[in-house]
Amino acid sequence: MKKVIIPIIIILIIGGLTSLLFFKDKSDLKKIKVAEVTHSIFYAPQYVAHALGYFEEEGLDVELLLVPGADKVAASVLSGDVQIGFCGSEATIYIYNQGQEDYLVNFAGLTKRDGSFIVSREKIENFTLDDLKGKTIIGGRIGLRMQNL
Repeated sequence: MKKVIIPIIIILIIGGLTSLLFFKDKSDLKKIKVAEVTHSIFYAPQYVAHALGYFEEEGLDVELLLVPGADKVAASVLSGDVQIGFCGSEATIYIYNQGQEDYLVNFAGLTKRDGSFIVSREKIENFTLDDLKGKTIIGGRIGLRMQNL
């Protein structure tokens, strides 16, 4: 009987210790809410880190929120609903120019370009912008409209 019980106890102890390593109690993690104005391929490293649990390894419980519009992201940060906001600098400039005492400060630039892409149904060898003359462009987000060039 002892020969059966001792291995079972050892297995339970090892299983319990292993589960402690892999399943951290979320209450020990610092809660951070991140508002992003759009889901973008440029944020792919963040999405991968989130999916693979890298934030948890650093003691963070990160919640990603889609908040449409830079003005709404800025309002979310100013109200304290979120701790970090991803949006263009225009919202912070508007708030500052209004003379508000409590204004946002941009501390990082994640992208240096717009993040929009031009795609085509047909392959175009040696594409130049001149190839767009007479074509119609459909914008990929609110604020961009169909444009005849």
